[in-house]
Amino acid sequence: MFGFRDFIKEPEDMLKTLKRVKKMGYDYIQVSGFGHIDMADLKALCDNAGVTPIGAHIALASFRENEKKVIDDCKKLGITYVAIPWLNSQDMKTLADWKKLFKEIEGYANRFIEKGIHVQYHNHDFEFEKFGIKSGKGGKTVLEMLYENTSTLQAELDLGWCARGGYNPIHWVEKVAKRMDQVHFKDWGILGKKPEFRALGEGSIDWPNIIKACKKTGVKDFIVEQDSWAATGDPFIEYKISREYLAGLGL
Repeated sequence: MFGFRDFIKEPEDMLKTLKRVKKMGYDYIQVSGFGHIDMADLKALCDNAGVTPIGAHIALASFRENEKKVIDDCKKLGITYVAIPWLNSQDMKTLADWKKLFKEIEGYANRFIEKGIHVQYHNHDFEFEKFGIKSGKGGKTVLEMLYENTSTLQAELDLGWCARGGYNPIHWVEKVAKRMDQVHFKDWGILGKKPEFRALGEGSIDWPNIIKACKKTGVKDFIVEQDSWAATGDPFIEYKISREYLAGLGL
C-alpha cells in the first residue's frame, strides 16, 4: 500500500482506496504508508473492503522504541510477517557499525518468532555496496553480510532495487532460497533520460523467469510495490497494469 500513501491519510480515504484496490483484483495487502490509525480499526476497514493484510512495513525506530507495541499491532492486523523497510545508511559508517546492526535485527527476529511473527528485511540499492575491496577486486556486499550474520531473519527482497543495485534479481532469489516467504516486485524503465519506476511488464526486468525462480525457492506471496508513477502520474492506473500483467502470467 506504500504506493497509495497519498490516498490513505484519513480513515474515510483508507476505506475508499482499499475498495479500489480490491476492485483492481488485489485480494491481499501489505500495510505501509497509512496515516494514524489503530491497527484494530485498520483491520476492520480491510474486512469491510474485502482485502486481507498479509504483512506490514514498520520502521526500525518503532522496534527500538517499543517492540511490544509492534508485536501487538501485528496481532491486531492478524499478520505473521513484519518487515524493516528502510535504514538511514549514513548511520552506518564502518563495517563494525553494520555488524552491530545485524546483531540487533537478528535479536528482534529471534524474539518475534517466539510470538509467531517473522521479521524480514526489505532492501534498497545501498546494501549492494561492497566492503573489503582490494586493488579494485573482491569484497562483500552489505546484503551478503546481513544474511551471513543472521539465521532467523527472513529476506523480503525488493527485486527492483536488486536490479538497480547491479544484480540479476534471480541471483538474489536463489541466494536467499528457503528463507524468503514474501518478495517485492518492482520494475524500472527509462523516462526522460533517467531511471523511473514502471508498472510491471512495462520496464526492463525479466518477470516470467523471476517468477519461476521464486516458486522454485519457496516464495509464497508476490507483493507489488511501485514508489512513484512517472509514466501516468496515477498509481491506480499503474497498479492495475501490474495486476493484469501478473494475472496474465498466472499469478
